[in-house]
Parts: sequence; structure tokens; C-alpha cells
Amino acid sequence: MGNGRAAVTGTGHGSDHGPEAGATSHGHAHSHSHGPAAPVSRHLRKVIAAILIPFTAAVVVGLVVLWPGGAPSHARTGVGFDRQTQQATVTKVLEVSCESVNASGETPTGDTATAEGNSAVAEANGTCHKATIQVDTGKDKGRTFNEIVQPDQSRQLHQGEKVVAAYEPSAPKDLQYSVADVNRRFPMGLLAGIFALAVVVVGRLRGVMALVALAISFRVLNFFILPAILQGANPLLVAVIGSSAIMLIALYVCHGLSARTSVAVLGTLVSLLLIGILGSQFIDWAALTGNTDDSTGLIHGLYPSIDMSGLLLAGVIIGSLGVLDDVTVTQTSAVWELHEANPTMGWRELYRAGIRIGRDHIASVVNTLVLAYAGAALPLLLLFSIAQSGVGTVANSELVAEEIVRTLVGSIGLVASVPVTTALAALVVSADRPGPQTESATAGAAAADGATAGRGGRRRKR
Repeated sequence: MGNGRAAVTGTGHGSDHGPEAGATSHGHAHSHSHGPAAPVSRHLRKVIAAILIPFTAAVVVGLVVLWPGGAPSHARTGVGFDRQTQQATVTKVLEVSCESVNASGETPTGDTATAEGNSAVAEANGTCHKATIQVDTGKDKGRTFNEIVQPDQSRQLHQGEKVVAAYEPSAPKDLQYSVADVNRRFPMGLLAGIFALAVVVVGRLRGVMALVALAISFRVLNFFILPAILQGANPLLVAVIGSSAIMLIALYVCHGLSARTSVAVLGTLVSLLLIGILGSQFIDWAALTGNTDDSTGLIHGLYPSIDMSGLLLAGVIIGSLGVLDDVTVTQTSAVWELHEANPTMGWRELYRAGIRIGRDHIASVVNTLVLAYAGAALPLLLLFSIAQSGVGTVANSELVAEEIVRTLVGSIGLVASVPVTTALAALVVSADRPGPQTESATAGAAAADGATAGRGGRRRKR
């Protein structure tokens, strides 16, 4: 208790002498950085480093040991995304009678009261489109094939449209190619460019650093997490190591190497640990297999050794990481700003003030997370609504139960990150023990701050 009281007292009465004079004595080396420095002593920085350096080393070792060296090869199944594809262009579209292109030559019969019956009649009596498509890439470049588009199909083809053609070499020659999807590269690339421009224009250097961190995060995901899981490594272990690497890179690249960022890293780490423990327990208790749709079924068929429930837990951890970063950084910054505004506040006062800010953040972030998952599962929820299933029946189905567990586990981790990160930040900034400084240095630092503020200059890094 004595040491803790002394630490708080040192912050309350020494901040005007220690940090200010310390900043002045270091010259202007820190005056043009992109954020306030951590007002903590060298001793506390050493304590933080003693925790984070071994953790970072463990992450690096994990990356090296589990590095997959690429995804394992397999024979293509021709199902879903596991197909050979080429780029193609629709060169001509003609209207034809659906009856004339009906392979059987017979009018289909069926109950027109059903969706299948109505569709069959429409296909028989309506007007279809015969599209001629030219292959633009691959060994068959220049080759053309025909595609019949039924009148009730959601995707109609238009002349000049860029499409993706699926190729099946084992099929008869006239059936080897078919239209798999529309080529969306240009609009998607344009949208990505607008996003990057907006981030840089508004965020400036921070925005550039955020884009760099985003690119590195995607590389970790594509070159480590996904191939390592396909190679048969434990999905939970891979997700923890990969998420930790992404967290360290994203936070330090975007917010700088400082004690403040390190506190956010610690808060994120504790919250991820809690999410991992809760997710593992409740996925097991709820008997969630993680194999609930065509995609997961195909993955399990191709790689039976993959633990699908572990894959589900890995997705929960990775999905929660992005929102956790936002919460922990915001809470840490709030406590730092409170300390700068009133250096006499002890850690309890800082914690109470920070947690009041955090409560507003909790409400908005949890709502955001729940709505994000609900939006992703909206077609599924519509199916249950059409079937007029009760709430209990819907919630008990594995498809919906997965989303419920994913949402609630992630939300519990987010809620816990606020008090954890706020407490860590309050303890760190209030436990500062600056060295003795002279009154003249303090006065000079205060005058410099006043002059900078009067000129509308940028606040010096503390």
C-alpha cells in the first residue's frame, strides 16, 4: 500500500515538474510526432517491456514453427470455388423461345401452385436468352460457347458484359465451359481505391499507416492462418498466434511504439484470452460442430483432418479482434487525455472517469457487433420467418446457435475489455515516478506550451 500510495502521490505532484521538464530536456525530437507520448517513467516502461517482449518472442517462434509454406495441393472437385475458371466476355445475346431450346422437347408439367411448377411453366412458355461468350484467358483464349439464360434467373447476361467462365476438362467439349459468375473486379477495385483515398485524405499519415497495417494483416491471414489450418495445425493455436501477430503489427504501426500503445496491446490480449476460453467452453457445451453449410461441408470433405469446431472458434477470435482494437485504443487514449488534463488525479479517479466513457462505448460497440452478425445471417433469418418457426426452435438450430454463441462470446470479450484496459491504463499513468526536476525547467516548459497553444501550433508529444 505504501508503494502504491507513493506512486499516485508522485504523479499528482510531480507531473508538472517531471514530464514537462523531461520533454524540454530532450529537445524537439518528439515535438512533431503523431500523438502524445506515454507520461510514464523508465521503470514502468521496463515493466511493460518485460511482459510484451517475451510475448512477442513467443508469437514470432509460433509463426516460425507453424509456418505452412503454402496450402496443400489436392485434385479439384469442380464444386463451388474449387473449379478452374477463366475470364470471358459476352459477345452476343439473342432472344429465343424457351420451348425451342428445351432439351427434352416436351412441355414440363407440375403443380403451378408451387414455386417449382411455376418456374417449369415459365421456362417452357417464356422467352429465353441465348448468350454467346468468348473466353479471354487461358489455353482456349478466343474459343466461344453458348449459354441459355432462363427468364426467371436472377442474373441475366448482357452484351459486352465481363463474366467468369468455369472450365471442366472431363466434360464433353461443347459443355466444358459455363458461366459461373459476373466479373466484378473493376467496381470492387474502384471501391477499394475510394476507400483508400478517403482513409488517406482524412487520416493523413495515420491513414497511410492504417492501410499498411491492413495489408500486412491480410498477408498474415492468407499466408499463415489459412494455409496452416489446411495443413492440419490446430485451428485455435493458429488463430491465437496469427491474431496476436496481427494485433501487434496493427497497433504499433498505426499508433506508434509507446507505453500507451503497449497498454492497449495488453488489454486486447487479456480480452482475446477471455474470448478464447469462453468460446471453447460454450462451443463444446452447445455441441456445435462448425459443419453447417455447403462451404464447411466441402472443406471437411477435402480435408477431413481439420477440426471444424476449432475452426469455428478460430473465426470467433479473429472476428472479435478488429473491434477489440478499437475499444482498447479508445479507452487507453481516454485515460491518457484525462491524466494530461488533470495530472493530480489518482488511479481510482482516472478509472472512474474512464469507465464512464467506456459505458457509452460498450453500448454502441455491442449493438454494432450484434447487428453485423444479424445482417450477415439475414437470409437465414428470413427463411425461419417464412417457415413461421418459434424463437426457441430457431435459436436451437445449429445454424443460428453458431451465430448466437459467436455474437455473445465476442460481446462478452468486448465488454470485459473496457474495465480491463481502463484499469491497466489508469494504473500505468498514475504510477509514474519521474525524477527530480528544477523549477526553472518546469517554468520554461509551461511557457513553451503556452506559446505553442497561442500560435495554434501542434501540441508537443508528452
